[in-house]
Amino acid sequence: MRSLQNVLVTGGAGFIGGNFIRVLLEKTAEFSGRIVNLDALTYAGNRASLEDLEGPYGGKRYFFEYGDICSRAAVEGVFEKYRIDTVVHFAAESHVDRSILGPEAFIKTNVMGTFILLDTARKYWRDSGGALRQDVLFHHISTDEVYGSLGETGTFSETSAYDPRSPYSASKAAGDHLVMAYHHTYGLPVTLSNCSNNYGPYQFPEKFIPLSILNILEGKPLPVYGDGRNIRDWLYVEDHTRAVWTILRQGLRGEKYNIGGENEWENIKVLHVLIDIAARKAGLDPEKLRGSITYVTDRPGHDRRYAIDCSKIKRELGWKRELGFEEALGRTVDWYLANPGWIEGIRTGDYQKWIEQNYEKREDGMGELR
Repeated sequence: MRSLQNVLVTGGAGFIGGNFIRVLLEKTAEFSGRIVNLDALTYAGNRASLEDLEGPYGGKRYFFEYGDICSRAAVEGVFEKYRIDTVVHFAAESHVDRSILGPEAFIKTNVMGTFILLDTARKYWRDSGGALRQDVLFHHISTDEVYGSLGETGTFSETSAYDPRSPYSASKAAGDHLVMAYHHTYGLPVTLSNCSNNYGPYQFPEKFIPLSILNILEGKPLPVYGDGRNIRDWLYVEDHTRAVWTILRQGLRGEKYNIGGENEWENIKVLHVLIDIAARKAGLDPEKLRGSITYVTDRPGHDRRYAIDCSKIKRELGWKRELGFEEALGRTVDWYLANPGWIEGIRTGDYQKWIEQNYEKREDGMGELR
């Protein structure tokens, strides 16, 4: 088992990265090291998602740095200040629709940002003789979307050919290739994981499940792309974070691991289950809610089906998902019901005012406290 001491989590104010930090600090007895959260706090980054960790862990085991992974000076500053020995790279532009409307930001963050992180790690992770250390690790979080679209049968495995269909998935595929190239060319110790669609607490409400939950609770129309029969393999975010933790400790260098929920659902069926759960918990009429379902024009390049074969991580590392889909959806609905302040902060934009009130951005890409 590998020991982690000074862990850099990029994009830790985002959905999956924030849940990963929370799980490590609050639910992982084997981890006693420090976490440095480097985040540029773009629209999907919400420092309020981790505010409650500041009291018990801030300045001791948890450190927040406001900065951009596309700034070499910012990344090098974090490596030097905290003596980073592990990188867990979550930071990414991740919404397919936004990538269709504005692909440049995706290329910048997902390709150039990944390159700068890799190159900085290669620079700082050398021993006194100049050789790359092997007690360090760069773990890259990727997506099943790099593999393209499946027909009615089959699954994506670690050896599936890449066939990205959107600017988002193409940028993530490029990042994957850079990570493996740095391993093969320079000997950088890396692991890589490709996950299926995540859901759970703290997810920004532009994604299908949180958007549907909030629309149900607020009596708004429930939009569904196309015929609603696109299929996704749904993975609860805490199951995903446990898988990443397992790879960090046990994964073999230079290996890829697919992480899936083994849980395929058509989008329209997910929506009907959400209606039933939310109606029961909030005292709403499910049949009336079903009347709010609206089929909208499909988005360009909408992949029909994803399905992950995660037998490798189950067989070799002993990971498996813990929660069934409907139980985890229930927990997700409960969280959104219990956190109206978090939702309202996003709706009003107040969640981003913290940046203006506390930081000025320097030329090196880092934030300086006012």
